[in-house]
Amino acid sequence: MIEPQTAAEFCAAVASAYQEWEMVLAAVGEPRMTVPSADGAESIKDVIAHVAWYEREMIGVLHEHALAGSDLWGLSTNARNVAIFAANRDRPLAEVLTEARNVHRQLLAELAALTDADLADATRFRDMPPAWRPADMLADNTYRHYLEHIPAIRVWLDKHTGP
Repeated sequence: MIEPQTAAEFCAAVASAYQEWEMVLAAVGEPRMTVPSADGAESIKDVIAHVAWYEREMIGVLHEHALAGSDLWGLSTNARNVAIFAANRDRPLAEVLTEARNVHRQLLAELAALTDADLADATRFRDMPPAWRPADMLADNTYRHYLEHIPAIRVWLDKHTGP
């Protein structure tokens, strides 16, 4: 994928990757979304909750134009992901799916207000380190994140479908 250079291209990249994400989730189907992985840990539902958590955090960053959010950002990535999993593992699938859809709609609304300068200039976000590029942080927690998880879901599909 060619990295977006403008806000319009960024929004298009999010839309394209999310469409692929939705197609893979549709292939899984809701009845199988709570089936645990081979090691008995995460289900597809847990991955959806994980992705929605990161999207929700980006809504706050975009809305406030500030690097702010959950205290979980103070943890290592692994520890943060374990905490997200623990917070969501017992939630009903319907609740997770409804929240994920609502969060994504809110994210799209915030992304629509982005300017090209917002994507390139860290000073447009309070408390963002000057060396950061906002586009990279946003991409890592939106379209790159969907694309990161899609291959594992496809592997899951291969193991859970077939002869």
